[in-house]
Amino acid sequence: MGRIAQSIGQLSFVNHTYVSLINTLKGTGVAIVTPFKKNKDIDDAALEKLIEHLIGNHVEYIVTLGTTGETPTLSREEKKQVATFTLDKVNGRVPVVIGIGGNNTKETVDHFQDYPLERFEAILSASPYYNKPSQEGIFQHYKTLAQHSPRPIILYNVPARTGSNISVETTLRLSEIEKIGGIKEASGNMVQCMHILQKRPDDFLFVSGDDHITLPLLGCGADGVISVVANSFSKDFSELVRAGLHNDFAKAQKLQYKLLEAMDLMFAENNPAGVKCFLAAFNLIENELRLPLVPLSEAFNNKVKAYVKQYTS
Repeated sequence: MGRIAQSIGQLSFVNHTYVSLINTLKGTGVAIVTPFKKNKDIDDAALEKLIEHLIGNHVEYIVTLGTTGETPTLSREEKKQVATFTLDKVNGRVPVVIGIGGNNTKETVDHFQDYPLERFEAILSASPYYNKPSQEGIFQHYKTLAQHSPRPIILYNVPARTGSNISVETTLRLSEIEKIGGIKEASGNMVQCMHILQKRPDDFLFVSGDDHITLPLLGCGADGVISVVANSFSKDFSELVRAGLHNDFAKAQKLQYKLLEAMDLMFAENNPAGVKCFLAAFNLIENELRLPLVPLSEAFNNKVKAYVKQYTS
């Protein structure tokens, strides 16, 4: 099933030669955290250390300014700082995807000008939250983003956070717009995911947005994951994904069950509170978050420390 290479309605796309994201974003992308110092300022040294940790452990790409990066608590200037710093430190070694989303379509488009988008592989954009648009509203929102974007758009369906689902029909309808290059699917609905995977265009990227079910989604034909767990367990989790992509499900299954308890702990109370607790236990960052998020409770913090001690022994 090929991509319909034409504009929809009156759209006039920004001139850009479309390259399928499947060629560049297959495998493990990491929704990277934003480390903070004890005074809650952004910790550039820890962010650089984390970037080197991820690239050194062979993840395929990095996603900056996602929900895991605590973007709701970052100012507009801080977002620019984090995005530019990440690009500079990665320095072309792996692709970088940037998260730009919102529930005000015009404002979201306006934010495109804040960043050197020509340096990013794609834009990850969550479906509008809180105002809960209809399926037609969701379609028109993404259609407008595609009209104004110089880079491919990756849809992000995460109903638990947005309050609405991007249906199979809407996803497939959007997949025919050339500038919409893929979807991060975090609905947790395996049946919905299978219908998308069965009917998507050949060049439409499909990545898991849920670490727990990445392995079964790979078995159904997914192209990879944008992961939270891979912040902490980048080597094992990226190996799990590569094994699944190469149909070595015996190896992938072994790694899945090695990491299953870590996945449970990571999402037990909040993301990114869980992953920041793990990263702090690995001495990569300080265990600091900005309100309204708080660190894991003492009980779960102790469980994380016990798991990391066992994992590293």
